[in-house]
Amino acid sequence: MRLCEKIMEIYTVGGFSEVGRNMTAIKVGGDTIILDMGLYLPKIIDFEEEGGERKLLDAESLIKIGAIPNDRVLDHIKDSVRAIVIGHCHLDHLGAAPYLANKYNAPIIGTPYTIQVLKKAVSDEADALKIKNHFEVVESNSSYKAGNIEIELVHITHSTPQSTMVVLHTEEGVVVYANDFKFDNHPVLEKEPNYHRLKQLGEKGVKALIVESLYAHEHRKTPSERVAKEMLKEVLLDTKNNNNGVFVTTFASHIARLDSIVEHGKKMGRKVVFLGRSLAKYVNAAEDIKLVNFSKNVDIVGYKRKVKKKLKIIDKKGRENYLVVCTGNQAEPGSILNEIASDNLPLKFRPDDSVIFSSRTIPVPINIKNRERLENTLKKKKVRIFKEVHVSGHASREDFRDLIDMLKPEHIFPSHGPEELQKNLADLAKEMGYSLGKNVHLSKNGERFEIKS
Repeated sequence: MRLCEKIMEIYTVGGFSEVGRNMTAIKVGGDTIILDMGLYLPKIIDFEEEGGERKLLDAESLIKIGAIPNDRVLDHIKDSVRAIVIGHCHLDHLGAAPYLANKYNAPIIGTPYTIQVLKKAVSDEADALKIKNHFEVVESNSSYKAGNIEIELVHITHSTPQSTMVVLHTEEGVVVYANDFKFDNHPVLEKEPNYHRLKQLGEKGVKALIVESLYAHEHRKTPSERVAKEMLKEVLLDTKNNNNGVFVTTFASHIARLDSIVEHGKKMGRKVVFLGRSLAKYVNAAEDIKLVNFSKNVDIVGYKRKVKKKLKIIDKKGRENYLVVCTGNQAEPGSILNEIASDNLPLKFRPDDSVIFSSRTIPVPINIKNRERLENTLKKKKVRIFKEVHVSGHASREDFRDLIDMLKPEHIFPSHGPEELQKNLADLAKEMGYSLGKNVHLSKNGERFEIKS
């Protein structure tokens, strides 16, 4: 054993027993870095469907119902936290920050879009939430020093802009945190992944790779976002819809997808309208940092009162003149699509209107149930339904193989899912010469691992 040997400690705080609620901590010597603080939205939906009010939930209540990580496993080292790093802007990676970040005397680090979305999430709930932490904006492919650890944000592609793999350069080796990513060589809005840097890291040596495992069972490479753009083109431009309403729903943070929808809407000769608070929030954040300029050609309407007014105008002037993009791809209660289908808004669906789901149902019971309910309602109204006009923002098995081959990590920690999903990635790692329990580690929330030199 070396004199004064240091140990790398990895804390699997959240996102290792479910898909979401992501949070991991890495401690080397006297310095700890927290990676992500995510939300598990299905638990909040369950709570609201049982009559609860979200605005009444504080951090302790959210931990109790399982909506945010239980970070008490870090209580004994909280004074050593030097930074909170958010890899990208999805709620399952940053949604808990407004509730947990104040416990730690550390800056919150992220790319411009990620930080802007987080600021808007807090301002939406200004009466209840205040983040005291300093926001540190770091561009992709740039670094930030926190204590004795250098934090590097490596550009990667995903289903939202400015996503990164977080790389920690520590005295005990390099940690790569890869939640979430895909290898898109033909992205719609951004550059391709920074393969050059990933290969450099592999040559230098990577001590530990913490990597999502959602679709490690799918034997394929995840298709490019350009494929989704072509799928949308077929449905929007090559399907008869001249005299009918056309409604599209997708993930509000998927700015590249929205860009494709706007482009196709112009070619259809229709006025594009974005409806819903989350759509407005993510789009406005992208416009704030000059990532896009949808407002030039698109009406963006967030609040319900204004949505009602806009729908009255659409109904009066003729739905065939509009392409409506709205919230509700997971059939969330209160979403615009769900409210139109339930006849709670001024515009009603008519037979042969088209509803396009440019998304995939997130596979948790509450989402599956809500989508089935919504689709049954639409069918009764004789609406045309186009499902899964979509490609994933997550890696598949062959993408994982390429990542492991590039980085050649000493240890692999499958994440972003329960054990049954982690095992799929572990099986791939075994194919590539790794051993379960020796250098591939399955874990649950709230565990601690030691890696010694």
